[in-house]
Amino acid sequence: MTTHLEDSLHNSDQGAENRSRLQAIIDTAIDGIITIDSHGIMETVNPAAARIFGYQPEEVLGKNVSMLMPEPDHSRHDGYIANYLRTGEAKIIGKGREVLGLKKDGTTFPFLLSISEVKLRDKLIFTGIVHDITQLKKAELALRESESKINSIIQAAVDGIITIDTRGMIEMVNPSAAKLFGYDPAELLGRSINMLMPEPDSSRHDGYMRHYQETGEKRIIGIGREVSGLRKDGTVFPFFLSVSEVVLGGRTVYTGFVHDITQQKLNEERLRRYAAELERSNRELQDFAYVSSHDLQEPLRKIQAFGDRLKTKEYDTLSEQGRDYIDRMLNASSRMQNLINDLLEFSRVTSKAKPFVEVNLDVVLTEVLSDLEITIEQTGTVVNRSPLPVIDAEPTQMRQLFQNLISNAIKFRKEQVPPVINIYAKHLQPKAHLTATPGDELLEIHVEDNGIGFDEKYLDRIFHIFQRLEGQKYEGSGIGLAICRKIAIRHGGDITARSQPGVGAHFIVTLAKKHFQEEK
Repeated sequence: MTTHLEDSLHNSDQGAENRSRLQAIIDTAIDGIITIDSHGIMETVNPAAARIFGYQPEEVLGKNVSMLMPEPDHSRHDGYIANYLRTGEAKIIGKGREVLGLKKDGTTFPFLLSISEVKLRDKLIFTGIVHDITQLKKAELALRESESKINSIIQAAVDGIITIDTRGMIEMVNPSAAKLFGYDPAELLGRSINMLMPEPDSSRHDGYMRHYQETGEKRIIGIGREVSGLRKDGTVFPFFLSVSEVVLGGRTVYTGFVHDITQQKLNEERLRRYAAELERSNRELQDFAYVSSHDLQEPLRKIQAFGDRLKTKEYDTLSEQGRDYIDRMLNASSRMQNLINDLLEFSRVTSKAKPFVEVNLDVVLTEVLSDLEITIEQTGTVVNRSPLPVIDAEPTQMRQLFQNLISNAIKFRKEQVPPVINIYAKHLQPKAHLTATPGDELLEIHVEDNGIGFDEKYLDRIFHIFQRLEGQKYEGSGIGLAICRKIAIRHGGDITARSQPGVGAHFIVTLAKKHFQEEK
């Protein structure tokens, strides 16, 4: 059996152990713990409280707790305690609330304060728990600013934004959406989204929602598509709708983004009609050019025939002026014949076009150079060529293309300087301004010469029909390059040039390669 002395010693040791444990908990606590007496004098301050307020514990012990408060609480605190001791009316004791603290450096900060009252045998003490919420407040402020920013964006958005719940009831609608459908926002909130849909979508929408929620099969959510909307005045309009699904606090909401495409549809229809009209007009012009050129041939042949007869049988009996008239008439009829032939060639590029086949451009170039062999020899022309590929094209038009470009290079040569022509190809990716189908590979054919060149300010003119820069010094109708451009466009490309007067010209023809294969 233990003695009373041993029991007393044991209880003393146990009490000391409990006090040590309690002190360790207080000293290592994250929150601040401050004990004051009934006069507001601080009796204990744990390290966390001292750190929160920017002091060392010894700097605050024995001082009034009001030193840790900004005005007006600093001046009023002693009155708070006196009023509580007199009336028992607690404003914060046993309740807790958010207050402001004053740090040693003069800055204030928010914290949650909870105060408990303890009655000891000989006195009354109050213990305050201080939980710093500075970072929480910053996070709340950032969240509010973010929400405000998002709300501002939604309210100012050009496109309509509508949020509905799983029953299809409208929970939020921005001004643009309300205006788009012809309503005030208040007229839409709490109403079914069906009211903004024409039939049959209006009757079917609830079924669409149920089907998605039961099966997960998406028809528009996360996909987006063109749909029709119903305005307040009963008119129907097209818009592009994309819908997103969001789960908020265990509740699913759907947000629809509405982009009005009424003007886009009108523009597309105008463009379609314009394209159809342009196609019809081009077809009529081609038919007119072809038919009129044919009709002009017969009277022109008669003019040439009778002029030749006059020159053969009556030339010697005519006056000098009469002979001049006949020569000028025959020269004019000859030029007219050339114009008619060129016009026919121009109209045939599309009116008499043939299907595309595989064309070896290297073979076509060889044949063209063979046709021009005499001219090349007479002018001393040097042709440097690199291998050309196989493309899908119309063979006759490829011959025309090379014939016109090479003939021009020889025709517009410098005096006393033999023409030098370089012909080669480059491969490249499609460009938006060309007529190639997206995905087609493109081929550039380059034809360079050392001729007289031209000023690039006339670049647009040289590819237009009947446009000539050299007047009557060089023979021709000015249709050759216009034909080249028409051929290039028909083959999914275009033609351009770089040049300087007296330096030479560099023509670049772009063609779609389509089923391209390298020449082996």
